Amino acid sequence: MINSEHKTIIKNGLWDNNPALVQLLGLCPLLAVSNTFINGLALGLATTWVLAGSNGSVSLVRNYIPKEIRIPIFVMMIASFVTNVGLIMNAYTYDLYLTLGIFIPLIVTNCAIIGRAEAFASKNKFVPSLLDGVMQGFGFTAVLCTLGALREMIGQGTLFSGAEQLFGEWASDLTISFYLTDSTFLFAILPPGAFVGLGILIAIKNGIDHKRAEQAKASKASPVQSGEALSHE
Repeated sequence: MINSEHKTIIKNGLWDNNPALVQLLGLCPLLAVSNTFINGLALGLATTWVLAGSNGSVSLVRNYIPKEIRIPIFVMMIASFVTNVGLIMNAYTYDLYLTLGIFIPLIVTNCAIIGRAEAFASKNKFVPSLLDGVMQGFGFTAVLCTLGALREMIGQGTLFSGAEQLFGEWASDLTISFYLTDSTFLFAILPPGAFVGLGILIAIKNGIDHKRAEQAKASKASPVQSGEALSHE
């Protein structure tokens, strides 16, 4: 049963406190890897696995870890999950593992992961901590996939290119071509395009939040104004 606390955690992870759009954490892999949808999805799923595993583990042992050495222990726990996901990718999605390269082991240094372990998992029970890790991961993955899709469509004219690297040979038919070109639009493919794309996504989110805040303010003011009008009559 989802209670109000769980709803808040879900909303924070996906929107209100999104690690990429609000906290602005983990931007190095976000900007470097999100040149295609599949790359973004793969890194996002790997990060989600590490976030969920580390959050849950930290929550279980939080009362047994001395405060003075909690950060090194958190890092070692995160590193164990990163090693786990790296070995799985190396075994089952080797080509994609090579494509993502150094950014798989660099998940250990992702500030979003150590930040959630310190700020949330070390202070809450297992279920909320696990849910927080999953939702923060999904929020990060959503931004990676959206940015990757935009950059891939603009830069290469395709979508879901390289899907077979993640899902198997059958997924090669999933690739969609929007236009054919002899050369790619490098600005979209390279990190400068990622900076611009991320800025646009942040601006869109801020615009939506501002519009919602204005609507909420107007809805609260309307009953007050109606009550004042009736009192004058």
